[in-house]
Amino acid sequence: PSELPSVPLREIFSLDTRTRRVWHARRNNEMLLGLFLKKLLRKNMALVFTSAAQRHHSRYTRWLIRQMDHVIATSQKSASYLQVPNQVIMHGIDSILFHPAVNKTELRDKLGLPAGKLVGCFGRVRPQKGVDLFVEAMITACNVDPQAVGVICGQTTREHAEFTAMLKKRIADANLSDRILLLGEQPNERLGSLFRALDIYVAPQRWEGFGLTPLEAMASGLPVIATTAGAFEEMIVDGDTGHIVALNRVDAIEAPLLALLANDAARKRMGDLARQRILERFDICSEADNLIDVYQKLLKTD
Repeated sequence: PSELPSVPLREIFSLDTRTRRVWHARRNNEMLLGLFLKKLLRKNMALVFTSAAQRHHSRYTRWLIRQMDHVIATSQKSASYLQVPNQVIMHGIDSILFHPAVNKTELRDKLGLPAGKLVGCFGRVRPQKGVDLFVEAMITACNVDPQAVGVICGQTTREHAEFTAMLKKRIADANLSDRILLLGEQPNERLGSLFRALDIYVAPQRWEGFGLTPLEAMASGLPVIATTAGAFEEMIVDGDTGHIVALNRVDAIEAPLLALLANDAARKRMGDLARQRILERFDICSEADNLIDVYQKLLKTD
C-alpha cells in the first residue's frame, strides 16, 4: 500500500553503515540481497528470514538460511523442516476488520447473495486450492439440504481458465448453477462482508504454505472445515472450532459439512469458539508485538 513507508531499491545501496537496521526476508533472492548488503557493502544489518515452507529445503536455501541472524517459522510444521534454531511466530488476523455479522439477512441483501445456509470457499480458483473438492461436496450437500448454497470467491488466472470452466460445467450438469455460485475475484474491501455473510467455511486445499482464509473465517465467527494442509491443524481445534479432514477426499469434507448444515446450535457454538480462539491466539497485534520484540533484540546486538 502506498501509505506505508518504503525505501526505493536504488537507495538501499547508499544507506550509511553506522545505523543498525533489520533486513527481513521471505524469499531466497531477498536473503541473498541482504547478504550482499551486509557482507560485501558492509551495511550494519541484522538478517531475518521467515519460512512458511512445508517441504525440505534445497542445499542452496539451507546455506542461505544458515547465514541469517534470526530465523522465524510461521508454524510448528514449517519449523520441523528447518535445520537451524528458529522461533515460531504464527500469522494473525485483524479481528476488527474481520468480525461476526450483526444481521446476516440484511448483509446478504446488500451483497446480492441468496438466503439459505451459505458455505464459502475463498481463494484462487486452481487445483491446489481444492476448489473441485468443494464443488463435489456442495453438490452432495445441495441434494441433501434444500437450503444449502455454495459461494466461491477468487481469481482465475489464464493458466487455470480451463479448470474453472470444468467446474462451471460440473455445476451446470448438476442443475445447481443457482446454488453453487462462482463470484470471481472480489475487491479486498468486500471480503470481510462476504465472510460475515457465510454460515460455514471450507478450506479444501491440497497443499498450502500457511493459509490465512481459515483465520479470517474464524474471526468472522464461522466454524471451519479444513484439510491437513498448511498450518490448519494448528489453527483449528478439531471438534471445537471446526473440523480437520483428510487431504484430497470429498467424502471427508461431506460428512462434517452435512452435520453442520443440519445443526444450527453446533454452528453457533463452534463459530463462537472460533472467534474466541482468534482473539486469544491469532490476533494480528500479537504477531506484530512478537516481531517487534525480535527486531528490538537484534537492533541492540552489533
